[in-house]
Amino acid sequence: MPRVKPHQIVLVVGIGFGLFVGGSGIFPSIVGWHDDSEISREVFGNIPTALKVAFYTILAVAFSLVGWLASLRVRNWERGRPDNRRTTKANAKRRAENYRSGAWMRTLLRDPAAGLMHSFIYFGFLVLFVATVLLEINHQVPESLKFLHGDVYRAYSLTSDIFGVIFITGILWALVRRYIQRPYRIRIKTKPEDLVILGTFLVIGVTGFVVEGLRIAVAGRPSFEEFSIVGWPLSSLFDGWSAETIRDTHRWLWGVHFGSFLVFLAILPTTKLRHMFTSPMNMYLRDKDRPKGAMKPMPNLMETELESFGASVIEDFTWKQLMDTDACTICGRCTSVCPAHATGKPLDPRQIVLKVGEVMAASGSPKVSPPVGMDADITITSNSVFERITADEIWACTSCKACDEICPVNIEILDKILDMRRYLTLMESSFPAELGNAYRSMENSSNPWGMNQGERADWADALGDDVPLVDPSGGVLDHEYLYWVGCAGSFDDRNKKVAIATAKLMKRAGVDFGILGPSELCTGDPARRSGNEYVFQMLAMQNIETLNGLGVRKIVTQCPHCFNTLLNEYPQLGGVYQVIHHSQFLMALIEEGRLSLAGASLDERIVYHDSCYLGRHNDVYLAPRKVIGSISGVEIVEMPRNGTRSMCCGAGGARMFMEEHIGKKVNIERTEEALATGADRIAVACPFCYIMLDAGVKEKGRDEDVRVTDISMLLLEAMDGKVAKAEAEVASTTAME
Repeated sequence: MPRVKPHQIVLVVGIGFGLFVGGSGIFPSIVGWHDDSEISREVFGNIPTALKVAFYTILAVAFSLVGWLASLRVRNWERGRPDNRRTTKANAKRRAENYRSGAWMRTLLRDPAAGLMHSFIYFGFLVLFVATVLLEINHQVPESLKFLHGDVYRAYSLTSDIFGVIFITGILWALVRRYIQRPYRIRIKTKPEDLVILGTFLVIGVTGFVVEGLRIAVAGRPSFEEFSIVGWPLSSLFDGWSAETIRDTHRWLWGVHFGSFLVFLAILPTTKLRHMFTSPMNMYLRDKDRPKGAMKPMPNLMETELESFGASVIEDFTWKQLMDTDACTICGRCTSVCPAHATGKPLDPRQIVLKVGEVMAASGSPKVSPPVGMDADITITSNSVFERITADEIWACTSCKACDEICPVNIEILDKILDMRRYLTLMESSFPAELGNAYRSMENSSNPWGMNQGERADWADALGDDVPLVDPSGGVLDHEYLYWVGCAGSFDDRNKKVAIATAKLMKRAGVDFGILGPSELCTGDPARRSGNEYVFQMLAMQNIETLNGLGVRKIVTQCPHCFNTLLNEYPQLGGVYQVIHHSQFLMALIEEGRLSLAGASLDERIVYHDSCYLGRHNDVYLAPRKVIGSISGVEIVEMPRNGTRSMCCGAGGARMFMEEHIGKKVNIERTEEALATGADRIAVACPFCYIMLDAGVKEKGRDEDVRVTDISMLLLEAMDGKVAKAEAEVASTTAME
């Protein structure tokens, strides 16, 4: 049998709900069940039969129409490629937790003010809607099952009015924030539809209270209605009116109130208001079949029959990536944390999502409204996203993942950018000229700097014979750990010091390890993050063959990029290993007592810079801070942007090998923030961050009073200071004797 498609399910649900609503208007008129309690409320009091018939008929049609419009959007998502987001026993609990976070506004509260404002609107509206549903349920059931009377009705009235006030407060707050305070990320994307949405909500809230006051006045202001804390005082305003005027005004305003709800239904599937449903569902689908830091796998490019790679047209994206465009709340939080956008580059993560959505909407059959209103002079003639997105936008990205991390509804922005990079690189050969040099170096020399592979282990000469060099042809690795030094640690003069310090610390802790030296190739991270899957697979497969041939199980690496690739991406190609970053390893050695820091101290003010690929890509934040904190005498300070909100150094996503031609340099922006803390030293746990921040400090002319240091060097310096102090004390005692 043909498979039922999601858009068909949505359509059936919408029409079914519409028929149910229509039927709910017929049923009570047939059975005639009525609540005779003195403390209760007559449903449709003062509303003529003709208006009641119109109410249920129009609602039935409106809900069916909403279902049809929603199904058109879902039909657009179906144009995308498969993406395994199935609910299984293994992920069901996580999915439920993620959905709850979305539905209960937890993620929005990362920004307390905006989160509270949205919570007022969301929960206010939700409770008012539930109150309406409860009233209708009470209208449908027999006398013996009716429940909205007595104290229950009083509580119902009180609760409804309290949340009505909360709802209107949230709307007024939103109006002030958007049109008076006007923060940058909101101001640049404010559209006419925003006023339509907020205005509709305000009319619903205000007319709801006025209609309630008129209803109470029509009923003669019974004392039990005092629990309607807004409707009751409003009802007193009509004391001087004639009964007929009150009844007529009540009917007219009831019609306005109902009309405003119909406007809400009309704009629900056609404006960004749809995120009331799509955003929580997007949160539910957050769990995916690959680690957080891994890119989407691709087939073996030497064997595949695919004719196109990456994403250039709507059909190249996955259905989840297309659904993202309709789940976006247009809040701009991604824009506010993007290092490229902050330094004057053309990239705006929110615009990437919206532009993909615009092309999807315009090229669909039938066409639907874009995620948010577009300027009239923008035309889209095909399903290619490059009609709206420029190469400069795509190449400005540092792949720091700040946009994904801060998004309150789990929009996966980075995946879209990286997929488009794959297309530009593999299909169009359209990439910055500097990347061409890096690609050739990785292909010919197995490292992006084009250095001689035979020099990979030269840094270890400073340690004599203390660092065992592993020969892949010699059989199985006879060491507990393989120390993966990485290209920067092997060839960059600054990072050679990190490799030396890490090796010394492991030796002092009695760790049994070896290095591959010339047999270690670049992991391929710069190639993959810049879209060159071919070079990545070439390097990765050679590395995996070497590692698997040696029987390697445990790897220590000082580079977060190597760490992420070895841990999260090599399993896609058959390389599964226990990979640990040197910050985690050093922390464990200290906690286990294998590295004694007794007497080790530094009298310095230190600020730590979070690496994006250690932090946001792999959630390692505490380990490097614990290593620094284990040294006595240090004063640790934090930059304003730290942890999950840390700013990128500017080197990720292969930006290390590209020049910045537009705007301010990202590393200078971050360096200035670090220097503003007054720290004597900037601590890092990534070779790219080391290079970028060290260059930034020198460019700012502060290299004489502020040093950039990897945490391993910092730790070794503190420990060597302890040794030097002990040796000095021994020498002094000997001299006195």
